Amino acid sequence: MADEKNSATSKKLINNPLNTVDEALEGIVLANPGLKLLKNHHVIVREDVDELRKSGKVALISGGGSGHEPSHAGFIGKGMLTAAVAGAVFTSPPTKSILAAIRAVGKGNKGGTVLIVKNYTGDRLSFGFAAERAKAEGMKVEMVVVGEDCALTSKDKTAGRRGLCGTVLIHKIAGALAEEGKSLEEITRVAKAAANAMGTIGVSLAPCSLPGSGPSFHLGSDEMELGLGIHGEPGVKRVKVEKADVVVKTMIDHMTDIQSGATYKLSLQQGDSVALVVNNLGGTSVLELNIVTRAAINYLTKEKGVKVDRVYVGSFMSSLEMAGVSITLLQLDETRTHCLDQSTNAPAWPRVSVSPTLGHMRTDKQPLEVSEDTEKEKRTISSEKLTALGEKVYSVICHVSDALLVSKAKLNELDNQTGDGDCGSTFSCGATALKQALGSPDTPGLPCNNPEELLLSLGDLCEDYMGGSSGVLYSLALISGAVPLRNKSTPQAWSQALNVGVQAMMRYGGAVPGDRTMLDALYPAGSTLTAELASGVDPVEAMRKAVEAAELGAQSTATMTARAGRSSYVSEEHLKCPDPGALAAAIWLRAAYSALSK
Repeated sequence: MADEKNSATSKKLINNPLNTVDEALEGIVLANPGLKLLKNHHVIVREDVDELRKSGKVALISGGGSGHEPSHAGFIGKGMLTAAVAGAVFTSPPTKSILAAIRAVGKGNKGGTVLIVKNYTGDRLSFGFAAERAKAEGMKVEMVVVGEDCALTSKDKTAGRRGLCGTVLIHKIAGALAEEGKSLEEITRVAKAAANAMGTIGVSLAPCSLPGSGPSFHLGSDEMELGLGIHGEPGVKRVKVEKADVVVKTMIDHMTDIQSGATYKLSLQQGDSVALVVNNLGGTSVLELNIVTRAAINYLTKEKGVKVDRVYVGSFMSSLEMAGVSITLLQLDETRTHCLDQSTNAPAWPRVSVSPTLGHMRTDKQPLEVSEDTEKEKRTISSEKLTALGEKVYSVICHVSDALLVSKAKLNELDNQTGDGDCGSTFSCGATALKQALGSPDTPGLPCNNPEELLLSLGDLCEDYMGGSSGVLYSLALISGAVPLRNKSTPQAWSQALNVGVQAMMRYGGAVPGDRTMLDALYPAGSTLTAELASGVDPVEAMRKAVEAAELGAQSTATMTARAGRSSYVSEEHLKCPDPGALAAAIWLRAAYSALSK
């Protein structure tokens, strides 16, 4: 009976699974006169975006995988988001679409742009990469990462708290401040503080299914799962289905149990004022939502001594048709309460009117077209005669690409033991594209004479051809590292570029040295290079010592406990070899040194 019940969830009112996101976005725009699609991208923006840019008010962008509707497009409007970026179902949006959204709302906007991102590695990397690209183009961008999940109990380092329904409250708070004309810095500060003052936990009674696929997991007819993620990630535990009052008590107790010593809990004290969100995960009836709401308010006020000052009930962040609910609690202060109470015309925000219509449905709306950046095309075309610097850079790129191509099989073999076996292939794809773009010494295809432009070009190549997290991380590092090389090419500037790039990897990727990642090679290389140059060592000799530090760091990963990346899901008995990403970093650094030492 359980299998029959779960298999029924695979039924969908769709046309073609491949077109679900496109058709859903078109439907949202057709039904809401205040919204427009961005041409060639899965991006929806406010129709009055031109006026907003001219006003100098801060723009807000959020997004993530599709399947969580009404998030995020349903929360676009005056007083909330300016734009939302949609990925494929349960998949992070592509960096190109995020960057297109930033350009659409941020170019010429003196106020700047805030990116509101749920704490998933893919989302952090994609939005972080786009943010760095936008900054390199001269736009003001800040990022607020929301991770309010209270289901996790591990004290060890993991990917961190998942971003859940509470993200929508950050949309509302930041949106109200933006509408009032507050600065980029103030909005970012208030939003981050609010994100740290709330918690969410969910419970699932039945699974969801991706379009064209079967159920994402199975639950028995008498089972429910506490703390399940919005993509079907495992929760805290499976228990028998109980009465609503018992389920709600279990959820709130788990969320607020600071006595357990668990890392991810919300500290509530008697007399605290909170906003309560009861969120439909997709397949729960309104009848049940109201019963859960009653139970939550009663338990919080009568048993916990907490004042429930604001209540929001409905669908905010779903998980396709998953049966279940999530409960979010936000600790209120004067600013947060004020922001929640401000008006918005975002269509999915409860108890507000939808955008004013013209008295009839508009079906003739054309997508908003925003001019794409032409700087990338300009960077990939370079026929200048190579200078002495350019010849040296050209030689380094040749050596690096050749070394990575030769190492393909070795890196794949290592990755087979800890990941999906494609590390060597990933770097090989990047190296192949690099050699093709490089051209010949007589007609170079990359701006080897201009270090800043070169790193931006290399960042584009990594983004386009490497794929996976490695491609995004290296793109981030290269684009961030371009800034120190603006109008200079001293050894100290190159050293600073390496360190700035490594810091960008750490900031957006979430890993640190010692987590068994590429950082265990790159970080010591950067710090060693800086220290040696500062002590007056010859630059080539300083590079040799930096390479040795990288190689030592890469080999040391063989005895490390993986705390980030895909290896963190692999049992320790299988992690007896060096991390392939760290080894790849040591390989290309050694190749760069070989070219420089000739």
